[in-house]
Amino acid sequence: MPEQQSDTAKAAFRVVLNDEEQYSVWWTDRELPAGWRAEGTEGTREECLAHIGEIWTDMRPAGLRRRMAENAPAV
Repeated sequence: MPEQQSDTAKAAFRVVLNDEEQYSVWWTDRELPAGWRAEGTEGTREECLAHIGEIWTDMRPAGLRRRMAENAPAV
């Protein structure tokens, strides 16, 4: 198991997001999974997770945020 951890520490990752504006990390040397696109940030796993922690402040999916905004009472 320690060998696997060192491989992960050395690996390069990228920040990815989907159409619902949900974020994740993905290896830079692998094809992105269907429905996900690169956000533009790359680095270690820890760097990418730190970036996600800074920018992903509203965990609600984009579709839910839109529906809630549409149903909000007019002020």
